[in-house]
Order: sequence, then C-alpha cells, then structure tokens
Amino acid sequence: MPERPLPPGGAIGILGGGKLGRMLAVAASRLGLKTHIYSDEADVPAFDVSAAKTVGPYTDAEAVARFADAVDVVTCEFENVPAEALEAASRAAPVFPKAKSFAVAQDRLAEKDFVSGLGISVAPYARVDRLEDLRAALSRIKPPALLKTRRFGYDGKGQAPIRTEDAAPAALEAIGNVPALLEGLVLFEREISVIVVRGQDGALAFYDPVENVHQNGILAISRAPARIAHSTAVAAKEIAGKVADALSHVGVLCVEMFEREGASPALIVNEFAPRVHNSGHWTLDACLVSQFENHVRAICGWPLGETARHSDAVMTNLIGADVDKWRALAAEPGTAVHLYGKAEARPGRKMGHVTRLFPKG
Repeated sequence: MPERPLPPGGAIGILGGGKLGRMLAVAASRLGLKTHIYSDEADVPAFDVSAAKTVGPYTDAEAVARFADAVDVVTCEFENVPAEALEAASRAAPVFPKAKSFAVAQDRLAEKDFVSGLGISVAPYARVDRLEDLRAALSRIKPPALLKTRRFGYDGKGQAPIRTEDAAPAALEAIGNVPALLEGLVLFEREISVIVVRGQDGALAFYDPVENVHQNGILAISRAPARIAHSTAVAAKEIAGKVADALSHVGVLCVEMFEREGASPALIVNEFAPRVHNSGHWTLDACLVSQFENHVRAICGWPLGETARHSDAVMTNLIGADVDKWRALAAEPGTAVHLYGKAEARPGRKMGHVTRLFPKG
C-alpha cells in the first residue's frame, strides 16, 4: 500500500466532465471524498454532482496546474486528454493513471505495437501515412479491411471500411487524409471485454468478462457474464492483467477482445481504454463495489474492493430518444435506471443506461 492513502475528506480532481466523470464523482462521495471537475465545456453532467468545478481549455497549462494544486490526486474520465494537461497537472499533484497509459491508448498504432509486443494476439495491421502506404498495406492485408484514424476515434467515428482495393482513395478521404492504421477484419463469434483494476501497490482485481453488442458502432448492450467457457474467461483476465502490469497502470482499465470459437488463438485484443468504461456500467448494480468506486480506491491508495457479481446483468444504453422511455423503465421490475443529466437528446448520444438484474446463474 502507499505510505499515505488519501483519507476521507480529501479531494480528487477529474479531468473531464462527462457521464463517466459524473459517476466517478458519485462513487467518490460514497467514500467521503470530494471531487473537483475540470472541463472545457460549461454545461457538463459531472458539474451537477461535484464540490467544485473549473471551466477552461485542456491546453491551458496554467489553469490546469491551478486546478491540480487545489486537489490531492488527479485522474481522467477520457483517454484523449492532451499530454500538456497531464504534464501540468503532474507538477502539482499525483496523476493516476500515469501518462504512459494515455500515450499508448491515444494512438492506435502505438496501442497495436504495445499489445503485440507483449506477445498478445491482435488483428493484422499496418501503418498508413499516405495513399501509397495504404495501397502497399492492402497488398498484404487483403480486403475487406478497416481504415482507422490513429487518434481521436470512438463509437465508430474515424473509421472507413474498405471492401476492394479500388476503394482506397475514397476511404482515406473519408477519414480526412490523416495518419491512420489499416486493420484486417477478424471473423469472431462475439466481442467481450474485461474490466481490471490495478492498485498503486500492483494488486489486481477483475470483474467477470462481459459480452458486448454494438449498433452503428456504438455499444448497445453488455451482458454479464459473457457466454464463454471458463478457460476462456481465465485467459481473458490474464491478458487484461498483463496489459495493466506492463503499463504500470493505476486505476481501472478495460480491454476489449474478439473471441473466435474453434480458432487459434481464441482471443484477439481489439483495443483498450485506460479508464472506467461503458461495458462496466453493470457493476454499479450487480457488484458490491462498482468499477467507479474501485477506480477511486485505486488512485487514492485504498484497498481494492470486492469485484464478484451477486447477480447476472444486462446493461442497455439509452441512446438519443431512448431516454424518453424513462417513466416506463422506472416502473419495470428488476431494472435500475441511470440518467446522465444531459440537456439535449441527440441521435447517437448516450443519455443514460438501464441495468436489468437476474438471479446469478
């Protein structure tokens, strides 16, 4: 354990004021800890539940340093925090996870190189800086393939499918002619993800692997537990733990994988997120200690909490107008409703989620 864990009454600074920052702030309050949110937007969900707030650009090093100087420890709710913000914050307070986790996750090429360097299987991939690179890559990684921006892609954004080699110019133009990664498509049975939390002392704790279903590139449903063999679940946790240890990560890390039944290797890592994750929202209702509380525990030097589930769960995102069904959902037995307090429901925008609980199988 750290020499001086942050005691109740301490303050956590969170870079980012979205739904994840909101749920982190609520989890911290359960432990008697205060939160101070820094966001580049004035109207964000986390401000509703935090003790203090600061509005400013993430590129304003002086403002970020003042924010960090007012708290005891700093964390992030999203992985694309600019490096200068992390550097400025770290000069005034401890920052967890460390910059390495973000530097690797922010660049898809660095992420693939890092994971494959650990001896963990990933999809075939190639660096693409210009059209000539893409044509050469397509001679090795045959279509169908996926062209992805190296940075700032999420929920299906920053991606273009390539079904024939002739489609290369249009695909590169579709993603803005920015540095990219060509990735071969993996035929898989299901997508799973593992939430692992790593403490400052290196202790690891795992939540059960979940099975994810996407619609239009956005996570729609997570089922806990995933319908996979016990040996596959063990292997998935081993992979997640290996990534967390190699990063010297502190806090929650989510590793997304493809399972290929009857193929070897059975598990292919797709990507990881160095933060609390949508596919772990079910832990708020089906576990004694959620991913959000365990992230707070980890960055504050507390003992990690119990990760075993007491119920099976199906988490469903409320996207866009889905949130208008809140009254009916609130009346549904065995259903927990979580709304994020966002002012406007737009297509593709995550407005909340519901978790339906079932007896543990």
